[in-house]
Amino acid sequence: MKLEDLRIYQLSMELGEKVWQIVAEWKYFEKDTIGKQLIRSTDSISANISEGFGRFHYQDSKRFYYIARGSLSETKTWLTKSYNRNLISEIAYNDFNSGLQDISVKLNNYIKTIGKTNNE
Repeated sequence: MKLEDLRIYQLSMELGEKVWQIVAEWKYFEKDTIGKQLIRSTDSISANISEGFGRFHYQDSKRFYYIARGSLSETKTWLTKSYNRNLISEIAYNDFNSGLQDISVKLNNYIKTIGKTNNE
């Protein structure tokens, strides 16, 4: 399997592009404060999934998937701040949260399978 075939990677990449498109429309101050943080945390999800996928040992891989999970939580916080400060609509907020929840469930399920063999 290739990284690009991994559904959690695909979903996190799509989410990163959606966030980028919205933040690109913000004014300078909003981009420079919340926007940069939101983009970094969102991009960190797919970046850490990618890095974990490229690791040789499953324990090393899991460590990066846990970091991706942390970035996912951070992204939720920045999205909530964006919504509370009227930078994104309620529809966009709900759409992003739904996407994050989907990635979260799939990422947690994927983490559970790492290192498992038929003997366990």
